[in-house]
Amino acid sequence: MRGSPSPTLRAAALGLLAAAGVLAISASARPLAAQAGDDALLREATAQLQAMIRLNTSNPPGNELLTARFLDSLFRAEGIESQVFESAPGRGAVVARIRATGTAGTAAKSPLILMGHMDVVGVVRDKWTVDPFAAEVRDGVLYGRGAIDDKGMLIANFQAMKALQRRVRAGTRLTRDVIFVANADEEAGGEFGMGWLLRTHPEAIRAEYALNEGGRTRVMSNGKRYVALQMAEKVSHVVTVTATGPDGHASIPLEGNAIGRLGRALAAIAAHREPTVLTPTTTRFFQSLAAVWPDAAEARAMADVASGDATRVEHGAAVLRAVPTLDAVLRNGISPTIVQGGIRSNVIPSEVSATLNVRTLPGESLDATVARLERAVNDPLVRFTVTSRGKDSPAMSAENEFYAAVERAARRVDPTITVVPYLSTGATDSADLRRAGYKAYGLLPFPLEMPDEERMHGNDERLPLTAFAFGIRFVTGIAEALALP
Repeated sequence: MRGSPSPTLRAAALGLLAAAGVLAISASARPLAAQAGDDALLREATAQLQAMIRLNTSNPPGNELLTARFLDSLFRAEGIESQVFESAPGRGAVVARIRATGTAGTAAKSPLILMGHMDVVGVVRDKWTVDPFAAEVRDGVLYGRGAIDDKGMLIANFQAMKALQRRVRAGTRLTRDVIFVANADEEAGGEFGMGWLLRTHPEAIRAEYALNEGGRTRVMSNGKRYVALQMAEKVSHVVTVTATGPDGHASIPLEGNAIGRLGRALAAIAAHREPTVLTPTTTRFFQSLAAVWPDAAEARAMADVASGDATRVEHGAAVLRAVPTLDAVLRNGISPTIVQGGIRSNVIPSEVSATLNVRTLPGESLDATVARLERAVNDPLVRFTVTSRGKDSPAMSAENEFYAAVERAARRVDPTITVVPYLSTGATDSADLRRAGYKAYGLLPFPLEMPDEERMHGNDERLPLTAFAFGIRFVTGIAEALALP
């Protein structure tokens, strides 16, 4: 659809917010005029996010083109140049740009990208307590698939672009182009999204820096926040485990039943732990986090992990095993995700299989990981096959203007916040950009407690509107720090 969102949609969304009593965006006191302006911004942004969630872009099949046209209409309404690229029927990307105006005698810096993706993972509807595509607000919390991953980020990026455009209209000169990119197909590998853009329209998105999803803004148990800025990410692979055995009629139990064999293999895989491996990013992550972590025992464990002393590293890693989100960055991860086999209840199958999602740390060998799994299973009738092999990408630096801009922007929103470098366990479009020479960083700008963060890709995905408002101001601050004089 072209043009601005319909008056009916906007009115309905704003009415829902008013009924929910969603007004304040921060616990800190601010002048009344600023508060009123923030409230209006939040109402507008929430209505835009609701409209996007109501456009079902579950991938497969994606169907991102309607969302792309909606975003394009928002940019055109603000007078920002925007273009929709169609990568396949029903699939698309949006690229919008605010051009640098520069200063006399000074060349513009290389552009900055603010990016995210429009597709979302599917849902199991009967596991949700609300309609996953109704974008309902309850008690100041917006529910819906994509609220966190990644439509909320797209609207935060749009609002940052809108703020920059208003500064330009008021006479402020930008030092670099700022480019908005909304991709398709991120949840299924990016063949029709970032990969397609890099292959077919590289000139439209050429830039020095990119701010994408992939990091975290977390609320600790003491209420304080930290920003985990993604500098690197694990590499995602798919490995198939296949067990074989005698087939026959189920009325006669057979030794070596393939299903039992696969079950024993999966039990061995579940018990297996990959070696602890520290990268420069994870070492600095734990070193920085140890200074602010509220749990004293876990803080000491983080310091141990970052110490470089092998004995202390293993001791600290053993303690952090109790925190899955922290343990996962210390080693390769192996998760069984699909089990397949059998054709009838009265037939013993000769072959059954399971799918493993394997996430290797940067620089770690998938083949060596598979060899360790083979030794752990120790069964010649169980074979491992690499079904899909991911590609590694370089880690980013914390010693540049981008990292400094994130620190400044974070402290403008919360003076007590800590920014730490982060190796993410999830795969993102940033890997494609890093391999192409971009300096790509990941951020989830919304401060979330762990139960809400874990709803990403899960049931009842939701975004507290206070966190949404924080994220909009955070992303806007980053863009201003990098693009204003």
